[in-house]
Amino acid sequence: MTKLSVNINKIATIRNARGGNTPNLVEAAIKIQEFGGQGITIHPRPDERHIRYQDVYDLKPVVTTEFNIEGKPIDSFMELVLASKPEQVTLVPDADDAITSNSGWDTIKYQDYLTDVIKTFKEAGIRTSIFLDPNPALVEAAAKTGADRIELYTEEFATQYGLGNLDAIKPYKETALLAIENGLAVNAGHDLSLDNIQYFIEQIPQIAEVSIGHALISEALYMGLENTIQSYLRKIEVANLK
Repeated sequence: MTKLSVNINKIATIRNARGGNTPNLVEAAIKIQEFGGQGITIHPRPDERHIRYQDVYDLKPVVTTEFNIEGKPIDSFMELVLASKPEQVTLVPDADDAITSNSGWDTIKYQDYLTDVIKTFKEAGIRTSIFLDPNPALVEAAAKTGADRIELYTEEFATQYGLGNLDAIKPYKETALLAIENGLAVNAGHDLSLDNIQYFIEQIPQIAEVSIGHALISEALYMGLENTIQSYLRKIEVANLK
């Protein structure tokens, strides 16, 4: 069954807008897990514009499901992950001026670099995942880095699905199936929502985990956090049973 990890960056963004501690990120993580969320994802950036480095240490004791930390493996990020030891680290090639993640790794160009980074994390017992565009040509190099998983960057799928282009799923299916053949598990995330999550998993039922933040938190403004999480879980369950 595909697991749902909830990205709580947007909750941190709301908190930071007022400079206090409301909404409380730790309380939010506890509630998300009580409501059925099967993981907590965060993406700290060097400018700490949403998740702060201190948040990692505050969240670690209360995440009883799976803690997934995303980010570009600069020195400060690597030190943070090694100190907190989450269940999973997802490597993302963030540009310094990016508002949000906007591309996956070129695993051919950066294979040696990723291999060194992943070796460090795996020696610490941390599962590693590489953020990847839906491009089968990148899969073999990703596998050679020693990574455990890839995370498919799903923004283009979400955009095209919203326009009615169901064929947009094809490169994702091809990349996922090739990854599995190469010994990699497959995660997915970025712009997945209640509108498209069921179709995506119906087409790729091998997806191990989806990480969803912006859409889920936005939908929760109308539906409530518990109801939204339960709605995702129902859609995922239906998709996995087909």
